[in-house]
Amino acid sequence: MNLKPIKTEEDYRAALKRLEIIFDAKLGTPESDELDILGLMVDDYENRHYPIGAPDPIEAIKIRMEEMHLKQVDLISEIGGKSRVSEILNRKRRLTIGMIRKLATRLNLSVNLLIKDYQLLH
Repeated sequence: MNLKPIKTEEDYRAALKRLEIIFDAKLGTPESDELDILGLMVDDYENRHYPIGAPDPIEAIKIRMEEMHLKQVDLISEIGGKSRVSEILNRKRRLTIGMIRKLATRLNLSVNLLIKDYQLLH
């Protein structure tokens, strides 16, 4: 793992290419750790240089579910259990890295979008 700060557009493009290569890294591997860190660095760079009003992760999931005509039960394999899906979609529990990876693939959403912080409701 040879991580360095993303300071330029060239650094950013190189980081995105690396993310594509290691995207399916097995949990617990050095590549998985690199994926987590690099994802945060890319997100930080994008927030500073390309601020947009993207939906938060939960809204993005709900929008995509509607587009794909999915129900909560359809996300059990990505999130784990009917009650867990409900907790996530009702902002009672945070997404985990594992959930984010699975949801990104299933819903064709950016990991960078899903990794963003969002408000929990208590």
